[in-house]
Amino acid sequence: MAHSRTSRRITGLAALGAAAVIGLTGACSPGQSAGTVAARAAAPAAAAGSPVDMTSGFYVAPDSNPAKWVRDNPGDARAAQIKSAIADKPTAAWFGDWNSDIGTAVSDYVGAADAADKLPVLVAYNIPGRDCSGESKGGSDKDKYEGWISAFAGAIGTRPAVVVIEPDALAQLDCLPTDSDRQFRLDLLKFATEQFKAKAPNTWAYLDAGNAKWIAPDTMAQRLESAGVHNVRGFAVNVSNYYTTDESESYGTAVNASLSSKVPFIVDTSRNGNGSKNGEWCNPAGRKLGVTPQVGGGAEMLLWVKVPGDSDGSCGVGEGIPAGQFSPDLAMHLINGS
Repeated sequence: MAHSRTSRRITGLAALGAAAVIGLTGACSPGQSAGTVAARAAAPAAAAGSPVDMTSGFYVAPDSNPAKWVRDNPGDARAAQIKSAIADKPTAAWFGDWNSDIGTAVSDYVGAADAADKLPVLVAYNIPGRDCSGESKGGSDKDKYEGWISAFAGAIGTRPAVVVIEPDALAQLDCLPTDSDRQFRLDLLKFATEQFKAKAPNTWAYLDAGNAKWIAPDTMAQRLESAGVHNVRGFAVNVSNYYTTDESESYGTAVNASLSSKVPFIVDTSRNGNGSKNGEWCNPAGRKLGVTPQVGGGAEMLLWVKVPGDSDGSCGVGEGIPAGQFSPDLAMHLINGS
């Protein structure tokens, strides 16, 4: 990734002045309703820079789940393989209701990447009603989400970053019981896109768009439009799933064909080396690591959004392992394709 440290700082300083004005005029209190905020467009951001050009490669977090496991288990025979195949690769950091202070957590993470001149990938995963009471159930209280996502975006500020916004939130819209519940979620997601547009001008943010075999492309396009996809960089495909890169790119292209105007999209390739096993999504056997993170490759970027070795839940070959917990056994399944 080509970059200029000097031009980056000039861009950042210019954006910072605009961000200060935005912070005074466009901020919202956590108690405001999604409908209220959705009715008010976010203030325009300063001229945005490319986070790819502003950095010298993707950030490899020293405290990712696999990295911590390797560090804590130096005598384990699997440690060297897990280190080279997973822990030394750039993966996304997920943020949600387990972070007691989201602003500090995000700022510290982005700051560490910035100090290393690397591009961090973050995931906002805290939508109210998250995962429809599934393995990753939870999320923010309805009246606190706006404050949470606003703090998330503000903590990035003018520093470069990539953010995936709320995996499954649009694909699982149908699990919500009423039209008003569904509209409320769309309003929250649109508010989120406005916050990144206003407060994080050097962030490429992507609304999650499910996977290749979940929601019809034209339906997903309608949902993305309603959720404000044109406020951000684009959308993400195959997050935490197993469909091949070709399948995912074909789906992304079909979604784009139904949007009012095309936008870039990214693909999660972390565990798609062997493709999907009949649509199984929860720690299926026989899956394999995919292509390592890169710019280009058919989509705008191929990223490891799901951290390989982190469980999908207590199921499949990860029986008894809660969602989000790292397992060296799961990691080895992915390394070996077993």
